[in-house]
Amino acid sequence: MTEMLKGIAASDGVAVAKAYLLVQPDLSFETTTVEDTNAEEARLDVALQASQDELSVIRSKAVETLGEEAAAVFDAHLMVLSDPEMISQIKETIRAKQTNAETGLKEVTDMFITIFEGMEDNPYMQERAADIRDVAKRVLAHLLGVKLPNPATIDEESIVIAHDLTPSDTAQLNKQFVKAFVTNIGGRTSHSAIMARTLEIAAVLGTNDITSRVKDGDVVAVNGITGDVIINPTDEQIAEFKAAGEAYAKQKAEWALLKDAKTVTADGKHFELAANIGTPKDVEGVNDNGAEAVGLYRTEFLYMDSQDFPTEDEQYEAYKAVLEGMNGKPVVVRTMDIGGDKELPYFDLPKEMNPFLGFRALRISISETGDAMFRTQIRALLRASVYGQLRIMFPMVALLKEFRAAKKVFDEEKANLLAEGVAVADDIQVGIMIEIPAAAMLADQFAKEVDFFSIGTNDLIQYTMAADRMNEQVSYLYQPYNPSILRLIANVIKAAHAEGKWAGMCGEMAGDQQAVPLLMGLGLDEFSMSATSVLRTRSLMKKLDTKKMEEYANRAITECGTAEEVLELAKEYVNVD
Repeated sequence: MTEMLKGIAASDGVAVAKAYLLVQPDLSFETTTVEDTNAEEARLDVALQASQDELSVIRSKAVETLGEEAAAVFDAHLMVLSDPEMISQIKETIRAKQTNAETGLKEVTDMFITIFEGMEDNPYMQERAADIRDVAKRVLAHLLGVKLPNPATIDEESIVIAHDLTPSDTAQLNKQFVKAFVTNIGGRTSHSAIMARTLEIAAVLGTNDITSRVKDGDVVAVNGITGDVIINPTDEQIAEFKAAGEAYAKQKAEWALLKDAKTVTADGKHFELAANIGTPKDVEGVNDNGAEAVGLYRTEFLYMDSQDFPTEDEQYEAYKAVLEGMNGKPVVVRTMDIGGDKELPYFDLPKEMNPFLGFRALRISISETGDAMFRTQIRALLRASVYGQLRIMFPMVALLKEFRAAKKVFDEEKANLLAEGVAVADDIQVGIMIEIPAAAMLADQFAKEVDFFSIGTNDLIQYTMAADRMNEQVSYLYQPYNPSILRLIANVIKAAHAEGKWAGMCGEMAGDQQAVPLLMGLGLDEFSMSATSVLRTRSLMKKLDTKKMEEYANRAITECGTAEEVLELAKEYVNVD
């Protein structure tokens, strides 16, 4: 039966393909007494072998997409699967208790997990508990005849359907086969949306219950531009979606002609269009889309994709690759932004009632807990600085003393490296992300000491509105065009310019086609966005007159009381169809 759903349009693109359900199956079972224990042992052997075969495939795909180091976790899983001690104990339990293979597996693996988790003085053995838990789940799935989803094994055109997608799930998506994804929760600024735009995969998020409406193999039509999703569409609807996909492809081809063009407005003013990245691999997309800089390199993915703190040399190689890949164009690197919803399994952070307003980002870096980690990152950045035009920014700054503490570490490590005879560039700009209203209000004082500002609107909006941007109940409060937000942004830009500094924006608002005219009018210097939004924004800017946009922005922040009034006012000034 055909069903229509509406979600949040999170990444442009149109696709029609079969659904791949990325949801955890029901692994519950009943303990039963069996006569034929040999048959149960044989079932166990088949499930073990199937799990081994599956993991070997997953491992080789992980090597291709994520590299040898990231695939090492699957080696540990394969070792567990072939551990003779554990397997013989499971079989012994089946025979002694005359029970089914599922019960034997669970009893023995639970015992091993408990033992390993109790080894508090041995982190390596504690990690093995997680490996056993993962492997036990896989073997149990085979015993029960249910499929454990794995995005890395998708090998035909598919649309991934999930409750939500973690960064590691998204990193495993092969865009050759995954044409779109649709989730129950999330919005335009969630990590899965940002990754979708980086991968150029269509995405519709926040549909509430798509996972309960779709079955594996159902045909699904997705329009990431409008937020429309149709389950089991009619032939006519499929034709409509395919036509929309072709129109979007044609539009993209037109934008592509602007790849090597300057970003200049109708009246000849230049703005810098930059792209946001998460890994060195993303640089290719930055250059393919004609961006003039990297405006945000989110270094936390270096930490999240690793089994332990990345070393100074590992970080140096990553930063060097990005700087070299940008051929002398500016690269703004954000120091580690861990905390909130970005946790590291190997870094024990305190459990907090509200981690988004807690111990995170620069607050960790300048603490005793994070000092060594922060210094390692700063040294790696300084060493890499000779390979391009490096700019460093600190996230989550609320107080001047926090910036000064971080800058002190930068100055100390620079002096240390120079004393060791290590070359360091002498033109590194050091700035801050403006994402806390306190810093936005005090921008005139910060501007005296920093080299630049980059406004992180994803958090600035949620902190100003006191509304969690991941919460569907209050999503109506996520208002980039609200005059209160525009006034804060105007204050930051004005403060930067008064001190001869530049102001950029690296939140998703920078690539929002309705926000761009306002930001131009407010005098924003640099717009950093998902690489896939760069050419579309350049095309829009070419049609706009700066003086007209200044008048629009000025009226928006002085005359309007609501976001709706701001967008209504746009009709007088922005007419580019």
